[in-house]
Amino acid sequence: MSRLFPRTALWSRRLRAALAVLATAVAMCGVVLAATSTPSSAATCNGYVGLTFDDGPTGSTSALLNVLRANGVRATMFNVGQNVQNNQSAAQAQVSAGMWVANHSWNHAHMTSMSQAQMQSDLSQTSSAIQSATGSRPVLFRPPYGETNSTLQSVASSLGMRQVIWDVDSQDWNGASVSQIVANASRLQAGQVILMHDGIQNTRDAIPQIMANLTSRNLCPGMISPSTGRAVAPDGTTPPPTTTPPPAGGNCTATAATTNVWGDRYNTSVTVSGASTWTVVVAITSPQRISTVWNGTASWDSSGTVMTMRSNGSGNTFGFTTMTNGNSSARPQIRSCTSG
Repeated sequence: MSRLFPRTALWSRRLRAALAVLATAVAMCGVVLAATSTPSSAATCNGYVGLTFDDGPTGSTSALLNVLRANGVRATMFNVGQNVQNNQSAAQAQVSAGMWVANHSWNHAHMTSMSQAQMQSDLSQTSSAIQSATGSRPVLFRPPYGETNSTLQSVASSLGMRQVIWDVDSQDWNGASVSQIVANASRLQAGQVILMHDGIQNTRDAIPQIMANLTSRNLCPGMISPSTGRAVAPDGTTPPPTTTPPPAGGNCTATAATTNVWGDRYNTSVTVSGASTWTVVVAITSPQRISTVWNGTASWDSSGTVMTMRSNGSGNTFGFTTMTNGNSSARPQIRSCTSG
């Protein structure tokens, strides 16, 4: 026994040392896992943006959801009712992945050519299909092509939905490259919403770079508030303002962007900064005429070419559709922006 004891003691010391190393490794591994399981926990969010994807669900929805989850993104999916009815599991997967599901009409028709009753039927049928698939009725609506009028907005409101257009068009529907989509998304500012689409490979490939850009500017993906139509924190709260609006009667800034162009008309989105209540004067070139407006109260001068748009509590972005009437090259000009 006296010969075996030194060996036994040595083996015991070695075993204890090995177990200590193993315990340290396990502890270190646990720390690494904890740090990587919540990559966005340390992110600073000085504002929120709304990432939106139209026209789903598609055969590529699962691929889109995988990319969004991998990059810590929650987004709003404006679904087509017909697609939801034909692919309920994909709509359920959107919700399971933490996305918000919204109404994008039944079959993506030009809704402004419909009667009020047809609009009501279309949106109601879509909301019912979404509720059947996901268990929740949508509170947001995006009109196909961004085409809207007061009747359509009233119908959406009667069904408990707020209309949401967009501030930035990614142009992914127009064949934009990955770099172009990323560049367009880099224009997003706090509270704004970007248009993207389900089913486009370039859009999926752009998401990591879009997120890297947003993170570098301390902007985070958020939900779209059903009360304001603006992007807010995922829990529905609005971050405190970083600037104080100028006093009543002061100046503000209005920036116009052409978001969609068709053969006979185009849409313009105007974003106001520097004021929460404002009056913006916009001039168009005759014979063009503005046919519909949204997110503001409009009036015109006697010529019909100068529009005065006033805030109506719908946020700091408004839009309008202009009929070209043979003049397809001219675009609206911002003449003034006044706060108060």
